[in-house]
Amino acid sequence: MKKVLVTGGTGFLGLRLILQLLNDGYDVRTTIRKMSGIDRIKKVLITYNVKNLKHLSFIEADLSQDTNWYQAMNDREVVFSVASPVFFEKVNDESQAIKPALDGILRILKFANASKVKRVIMTSNFGAVGFSKKDGLTTENDWTDKNENGLSVYEKSKLLAEEAAWKYINSSDVDLEFVTINPVAIFGPSLDAHVSGSFDLLKEILNGKKMPNLPLNVVDVRDVVDIEIRAMEVKSASMQRFIASADGQISMQQIAKLIKENYPDLNQRIARGLLPNWLITMASLFNSKAKEGKLMIKMNRNVSNQHAKKVLEWQPIANNQQAVMSAIDSLIKYELV
Repeated sequence: MKKVLVTGGTGFLGLRLILQLLNDGYDVRTTIRKMSGIDRIKKVLITYNVKNLKHLSFIEADLSQDTNWYQAMNDREVVFSVASPVFFEKVNDESQAIKPALDGILRILKFANASKVKRVIMTSNFGAVGFSKKDGLTTENDWTDKNENGLSVYEKSKLLAEEAAWKYINSSDVDLEFVTINPVAIFGPSLDAHVSGSFDLLKEILNGKKMPNLPLNVVDVRDVVDIEIRAMEVKSASMQRFIASADGQISMQQIAKLIKENYPDLNQRIARGLLPNWLITMASLFNSKAKEGKLMIKMNRNVSNQHAKKVLEWQPIANNQQAVMSAIDSLIKYELV
């Protein structure tokens, strides 16, 4: 029985990963910032009839402190770095906002190396890959330019954290296998009312205001979990990056149409009309959110998921429409819209 550690077990992705790992027969330890989160995790897992709950253990650890990290990784073969230390909304000091992301992943890698962990799988972000590519095909060989105009602090933090991680991994005194997973916008079904930040895009469509006709790449959370586990199991995955994305793309306008056709009770909440691109471009001269929107419109959406298919023998279980609709189902189920 392989022993693994999942950081951030209370998160949208972390909890889904724990559920699947237990069902697959792994011995799972998870870090949580406060032990009060144990009851919620167990309640959710029991609700979904998880197998092998006795093989789940908990340890209190915070990405901003060294406390308990050595103990967390002791006897673990694989570490899934899923937790994100900061959720960015309004940021006044960019450097102070980015620092926790860098410190967090470097702390994990440092203690993993000291604890003789074999492999670390870092959940990075598509923001580290494709925000500077404007045409062609975006692959794992691409990197976002940290000085890209309109790059959000959140995406920049993911980029710089992954860059720092690879630099550490390539140090002469480090003996770790390393993999990064770079998901696009994560949708799919939620196990409870805690959803991913990507769901805010769906809430935007349902806020009744005009929306940009923004093209999106999306992925189902279950497909991200599948890639994460395959990245652990496949020997040749070491020292590689994997984009997690469904095939193709879907626009916000197409999502609005999907909602209209399948959720008539939500029709009155759907955004009316589109914000023209020229207006977003003009607003970007004065407004940081509009500047981010302009970048989202300009960036290349021809994203390849072939690397995960080839190396990991992965196939997505959900297409764009299915990933979106199951996310909408969760928003309705947990009364989040």
